[in-house]
Amino acid sequence: MFGILYSIVAGVSMSIQGVFNTRLSDKLGLWITTTIVQGTGFVIALMLAFFSKKNTLQNIGCCKKLYLLGGILGIIITVTVIQGIKFLGPTHSIAIILVAQLATAALIDFWGLFDSQKISFTTNKIIGLIMMVLGIIILKWRS
Repeated sequence: MFGILYSIVAGVSMSIQGVFNTRLSDKLGLWITTTIVQGTGFVIALMLAFFSKKNTLQNIGCCKKLYLLGGILGIIITVTVIQGIKFLGPTHSIAIILVAQLATAALIDFWGLFDSQKISFTTNKIIGLIMMVLGIIILKWRS
């Protein structure tokens, strides 16, 4: 149940953040906006980590170096969401993002990438992805 609630909050937050970031970039530019977004996120996360007893940097040497690229992915995500919303609007951009996320997650599951448990790629998943793509086409369709 908590996983569902966290996922809903993430989806709502990502959609709102994408629009906020796009509006901010209209006034400040893409890279200043990205710096503000990533910088404020860094400061807040650092403050939360400081007060949390579960966080430690002692084990960072045990982590796969590849997993430390999350910050770079964060920049890619911020920049491309802003540009997607700027050119397509929130609904179409987020719809395409969702399909891309779901397809990527399904491939990660299928191959067990990044230390994930392998989960088979069923016919239902393929049909679901096709239906989502059809949904985007219907959303974009102009009478």
